[in-house]
Amino acid sequence: MGEVMRRTARPYLTLFGLALVVALLGRVALGVAGATGILAFDYISASGVPMLDVVCSILTGSALVAFMFAAGLALVVSTAGPVLGAVLYARGEEGAGRPVVAFLWGWATALAAVVCLAVLALGILSAVQVGSMSSKLPGLPVIALGAVAFAAFIGTLLAAAQMVLVACVERARAGRSLAASLLAACAVCGAVAAALTLGTFAALNQASVQVPALLGWVAADVAANLLMTALAARVARRARAAKAAGSGGAVGAPVLQ
Repeated sequence: MGEVMRRTARPYLTLFGLALVVALLGRVALGVAGATGILAFDYISASGVPMLDVVCSILTGSALVAFMFAAGLALVVSTAGPVLGAVLYARGEEGAGRPVVAFLWGWATALAAVVCLAVLALGILSAVQVGSMSSKLPGLPVIALGAVAFAAFIGTLLAAAQMVLVACVERARAGRSLAASLLAACAVCGAVAAALTLGTFAALNQASVQVPALLGWVAADVAANLLMTALAARVARRARAAKAAGSGGAVGAPVLQ
């Protein structure tokens, strides 16, 4: 496993490096914007309302636009990770396309996205806001551990996404339409992810979060992600076996060159 991770490390590390460069450049730009008055800070924070209302009460005007950039970068990194894994698999990189490898790199990708988001968020919030939040949050080790755990949670989703892409690649090698497979997978898996995201967010977006209900939704999310990963791996194996049987055991050419 270590050898597989080492062989596939360079493309992922390049992706993470690019994302970090963009985040650092954005952080410098936010610093300049804050110092020159381009970026305005809202010190009024709503209380006793759902979490989304609290966030929106802080991120208004230019700060909201800056946060949209930060969230967009995190989303791009999270999307690029599974696609990169599928491309490595399609090109024949040994070890790529395994569920465990997909999860580990999905975990790393999610953690990189969280780091980029944190770098930019510290530039969006003022020193007063950061200090006020720091006094209400646990220590740095606890926050770091929470970020790693959250990244692992998101990593199960990214692993499922990568394995679904791998299954689509194998179906294409077996003679099925790659476009049709991608569209069908996006519709079916996307509907599952959307429904679970809606439930999880509804449990989280409360003035007083009910922890048991939230943990129940998180458990459902993880279970669904693992199930989609397993089903996608099974579809890929079946398509691979059908291709081998149809070509007398010969290995098909990569879909992506």
